[in-house]
Amino acid sequence: MAKLWQVPLRLAAGTYVLQQGLEKRSADDQRAAGLQGMAAQAYPAVKEVEAQQFAQTLATAEVGIGAALLLPFVPGGLAGAALMGFAGGLLGLYLRTPGMRKEGSLAPTSQGIGLAKDVWLFGIGAALVADAIQSRD
Repeated sequence: MAKLWQVPLRLAAGTYVLQQGLEKRSADDQRAAGLQGMAAQAYPAVKEVEAQQFAQTLATAEVGIGAALLLPFVPGGLAGAALMGFAGGLLGLYLRTPGMRKEGSLAPTSQGIGLAKDVWLFGIGAALVADAIQSRD
């Protein structure tokens, strides 16, 4: 059962990630190609996947992670680890995509703000994992 302090974090991240996944489920060909193209800049292997398949896989992952965060019986450590993995991929996209950061800095450009803000997802996941580790002591 989710601890009381986790509820606001899990609600905020879970509803956000779930909504993003649900929106991607109905991605048209143009949106799917855009999602794939953006991801392929940082992760070249994505080019090998058909755009609609990529969008659907991404949508499924987001829905699953969002649901895991929202369901109180899913252990916080497990939900947090899934969120950290997902957010780590988003932060990798931020760090690897040209034009997202100011030259020689981690600070975002105006184009990079949308990805840089995903650091909060990583932080929430890390807090949930840290609590699970600490609770085992």
